[in-house]
Amino acid sequence: MGDLDSLKAMKKYDVSDMLKLIADFPEQASEAAKIGKRFSLPESYKTGYSSIVCAGLGGSAIGADIMRSYVADESATPIFVCRNYTLPNFVGSNSLVIVASYSGNTEETISAYKDAKARGARIITMTSGGEIAKMAKSDSNACVIIPSGLPPRCALGYSFFPLLALMSKIGVISDKSKDIEETIDTLRDMNKNLVGAAVAEKKNPAKRIAASIQGKYAIIYGGQDHIDCVITRWRGQIAENSKALASTHVFPEMNHNEIVGWENPKKMLKDFVVIILRDKADHPRTSKRMDITKIIIKKKAGQILEVKSLGSSLLARVFSLIYIGDFASYYLAILNKRDPSPVESVMYLKTELGKI
Repeated sequence: MGDLDSLKAMKKYDVSDMLKLIADFPEQASEAAKIGKRFSLPESYKTGYSSIVCAGLGGSAIGADIMRSYVADESATPIFVCRNYTLPNFVGSNSLVIVASYSGNTEETISAYKDAKARGARIITMTSGGEIAKMAKSDSNACVIIPSGLPPRCALGYSFFPLLALMSKIGVISDKSKDIEETIDTLRDMNKNLVGAAVAEKKNPAKRIAASIQGKYAIIYGGQDHIDCVITRWRGQIAENSKALASTHVFPEMNHNEIVGWENPKKMLKDFVVIILRDKADHPRTSKRMDITKIIIKKKAGQILEVKSLGSSLLARVFSLIYIGDFASYYLAILNKRDPSPVESVMYLKTELGKI
């Protein structure tokens, strides 16, 4: 029995109990969906918009990314995710800007809020408090209050499901209650029977992925249509939880550039592990491209892994892949003998910026 099948070994490194936060995610998603359902959106916000911009960084932005990708086939309104101090030039009085900051004190997001206000855009905020909540109250802007006390990357349920409810309330998409229920049920079953800590490594794909990429460089590929946001989540979780680098690219774009790069550096290629995330909604031609790409790089990469989504609805399938990645990043942290919770480099950077 290795470290990944030993709760004692996990607790040795997981000082802050990140495992509980990941295991409890289905319940967080359930609570977050209720927050979104209860939120009463003022009638003045229920109008047509020329564009919707979601402003946020890090864990507060990934929920918006997932939403943008998820509703792309249904929303007739362009949706853009902004990870910057300033908003795109097209933002104006006919735009809705959703400002998301889990802490409420993210400096780039505060700047984006002020930019949206200066442009006369409609503003809705999502936060647990802080400066963003104060500004929203002062300016009489709608504010969705979410629970505090979590690392932002562990608050994905709170950054996504209320946002999804907002999209329904303003008429961009239809009600997704049934899909949300299936998603939560799928995640609960996965935690119990597939990827949770109690499931042995030989039956646990998340543990096997972690073991495969330990000491290696992970490259995560997926389809552009709906999995682009998922591979971003995988990369971020491997960085923050596992304290390891990974890279990502999407099909079909990678077939027009990155595929050629699988020649050098020759001495390092065998230390690259490719993880391809697949979904039944991948474009048929994209799926064929994945198959052919595997053949091209099979002899060059150290290993190629495939991870297939689970569930019936697109929402459940997207979150099934996210959940596998979250657990895999946790297990990799344990194998790397690191506490997955601290993000010391991020905190140092914020401290230094605060001095300027």
